[in-house]
This record gives sequence, structure tokens and C-alpha cells, in this order.
Amino acid sequence: MPTIEAKKMLAVAAEAADAKKAEDVRILQLDPSESGLADYFLICSGNSDRQNTAIVDEIEIQLKRQFGQYPRSVEGRRQGEWILMDYVDFIVHVFTHEKRAFYSLERLRKTATSLSLSELEAEIRGKSATKVAKKNAPAKKAVVKKAVVKKTAVKKTVAKKASPAKGLMAVGKKVAKKSAKKYSGPTGA
Repeated sequence: MPTIEAKKMLAVAAEAADAKKAEDVRILQLDPSESGLADYFLICSGNSDRQNTAIVDEIEIQLKRQFGQYPRSVEGRRQGEWILMDYVDFIVHVFTHEKRAFYSLERLRKTATSLSLSELEAEIRGKSATKVAKKNAPAKKAVVKKAVVKKTAVKKTVAKKASPAKGLMAVGKKVAKKSAKKYSGPTGA
């Protein structure tokens, strides 16, 4: 099952491809029973090898900036006719028009569901809103507990860092207070 972060990354990759004028951008949600490769394919076309390289570069830059993610592998960057980027949860395929028609990945993956970018974004918004609502209350409690743990850890650390002379002075003051309470003064007068 794809995570919300994977879907967000896929949406950013599709937008990056569109920003570099990729044509016929398609998102295929692969059938889990048929594909152990990934959850999605992002397929698009460029007019030339150079444009394909620019599309791939833009996708890589945006995913690195926004999510800190690099592709596991990139194949075909030198030739530029079919560049494949593996992001584990989804795979990006950038083709020239001729190679896309020849390999026809959409035809090979007949059981895959075609999604538009707006459908993917709606899916992200729908699931992330319910996730936030469910996790909101427990998250606050966890933060409070962490703060309490940090305070006690700081107190212990401060107590350990206190110099031995200060520790002895504190012990001496406590002993003096206890003996003063026990001694009530001279009773012979």
C-alpha cells in the first residue's frame, strides 16, 4: 500500500515533468497482485533527448529539495531516448515519442488504473486529512511526555555536573538544619 509521502512525491514529480513541457503525462496505478516493482508508473514524453534529460533533471531536483530523496537508480540518461528513474514506490519513464510508441507501456500494463494529477491530489488530501484528525490528540500527549522526560534528564545532568565542594556544602547545610531542629537551646536558665 503506497504511503501518503510516496503519493506526494509522485505528484511533485508529475508537476516537475509538466513544468519542463513534458507531453502526455500519465500516472498508472499498478495492480498490486501483478507488480512487485512499484505502486505507480509516471510516464511522459519529450520532443528530444535533451528535453528528456531536462525533464529528468527537474524531477530529481524537486524531489531532492522537497523530500530529500534521490532515485535508487537512473538508467538511459546518456542516450536520452528512454530514461528510467526508480524511486522504489514509483518509477518514472521519460520517452521520446518514437520509443514510447514502440514500447507502449500503457498497453503492457492493461490492469493498471490511469490517474490524473487532480485525482492523485484529491486522494492525498482525503487521506491526509483523516490521518491528521486521528493522530492529532495522541501526538500532543507524546510531546508533553517527552518534555517531562527532558526536564528530569536535565535535572539529573545538573546534579551530576555539580562540583564535589558544592555537594559537600549542601550536605553540611542539611546536617546543620537537622541538628538545629533537634537542639532547642540551653535549658538550665
